[in-house]
Amino acid sequence: MLRPNLRELLSERFALDDDEFTKAVLDGLSRPQKSLPCRFFYDARGSELFEEITRLPEYYPTRTETAILEAHAAEMAGGASAGGVLVELGSGSSLKTEILPEQLPQSCAYVPIDVSRAALAGATRRLAARFPRLDVRPIVADFARPIAFPADLAERPKTGFFPGSTIGNLTPIEAGRLLGVLRTTLSPGGRLIVGVDLKKDTRKLVLAYNDAAGVTAAFNLNLLARINREIGGTFDPEGFRHKAIYNPRDGRIEMHLVSRRKQDVKIGSRRFRFRAGETIHTENSYKYSVRQFQDLARSSGWVPRHVWRDKGDLFSVHELVAR
Repeated sequence: MLRPNLRELLSERFALDDDEFTKAVLDGLSRPQKSLPCRFFYDARGSELFEEITRLPEYYPTRTETAILEAHAAEMAGGASAGGVLVELGSGSSLKTEILPEQLPQSCAYVPIDVSRAALAGATRRLAARFPRLDVRPIVADFARPIAFPADLAERPKTGFFPGSTIGNLTPIEAGRLLGVLRTTLSPGGRLIVGVDLKKDTRKLVLAYNDAAGVTAAFNLNLLARINREIGGTFDPEGFRHKAIYNPRDGRIEMHLVSRRKQDVKIGSRRFRFRAGETIHTENSYKYSVRQFQDLARSSGWVPRHVWRDKGDLFSVHELVAR
């Protein structure tokens, strides 16, 4: 799932005008395999539900990555140069970032990058209060495109921070492209600290996306309620059920909404027919072995240097250096 990097004020971060939202929904539901982009999960209710998910016993990624960061922050920050720049990508509320500045040289600057002005403003205020000597320079931008840094920071060595395994929501091809863009953004002298969920026992993976309390199911089904409310859909949420499966061929968790019966749904003048058992594909979460991710990084111009894992080999945090 998207990182809790994408949780506070996610409704703003992915706020779309009605025409854009409608176009994306109509396009996705018109495909042979009906689908909806996972970013649409995060209206106000979806963001609340995701916060609940991160605290569930079955959902290991958030707490496991946080523990890795807390245990190894000194090593991760140790590669940052004095006078360098820590760049958080998709910073949101920047809660995990608070672990790293304590270990940084005082001469470092911190640059959170996000498309949400409100999220950046909140993060800047909180970090300035906790680290009054930290030079915080927020940038409102889409980090999937090359970033223009302030002139006095442009040539300083940069360490990117991309936690949360958000990269797993991209296909390997898309992830490779993003890594290539980040290499350009962080050069010259770039480093990247990135969280990556690991391949593991299938049962544990599936349970993380199909909790006993049904919170993830509510999170998935809330997408239909959002379509009804914002663009006039006629989905009956009771007519669909949540399904999370592991696709071993592609190495990914898939989330779907499964039609319980034959039914029609209208959005404006468009009608969509569902067979009993037909699904809407709502999210992918790719899992990697350490070697697979390092190979992907190499193909995008990075040299893997270190990898930190928990004792259970559930999650990994990688240090990459620009070639």
